[in-house]
Amino acid sequence: MEQKTKNVSALSNEMRNSYVLNQITEAMVELLKEKEMSNISISELCDKAQIGRTSFYRNFESKEEIIEFIIERKIDEWDSSRDKEKEEGISQFFGQLTGHLKENEEFYLLLEKRGLLHLLLNVLLKKTGPTNEDSNVWAYTKSFIAYGMFGWLQTWISRGMQESAEEMTQLLLSSGYKK
Repeated sequence: MEQKTKNVSALSNEMRNSYVLNQITEAMVELLKEKEMSNISISELCDKAQIGRTSFYRNFESKEEIIEFIIERKIDEWDSSRDKEKEEGISQFFGQLTGHLKENEEFYLLLEKRGLLHLLLNVLLKKTGPTNEDSNVWAYTKSFIAYGMFGWLQTWISRGMQESAEEMTQLLLSSGYKK
């Protein structure tokens, strides 16, 4: 009896993995709406996502890593869609970033409610923070900007994101920040 191997394309593996990632991330957000992160077990998350524990651990090491993945994906989608050609400085970048956060207000307010906004800082540092290749002065400058930007955003989010993105940009400019 001759055994035949199945022809499985790389695309089907990508599609399967994409499905698993979406299931995990959607389940995590739904569970966070109901309870604190510390009260969510990996088993409960896997049951809600309708995946096995092996699939979870193939993709993530922790529940916090899922949230960072969601934030990173949202920021990457925003970054790839924004108009970088017309960007004229940090204030315009900041305005576009606050616009993204405002569009995803429910998610970021949920992170604030559950005490998980520090994971936004982790992603901001990963994307804009210092690297080992940076000179000291550039590393310090990037840290100052990333932590300052996070502090500004954290306060805005914790106060309920009352202002629009345009108002936040105007507040930044009125505080003495130059375009």
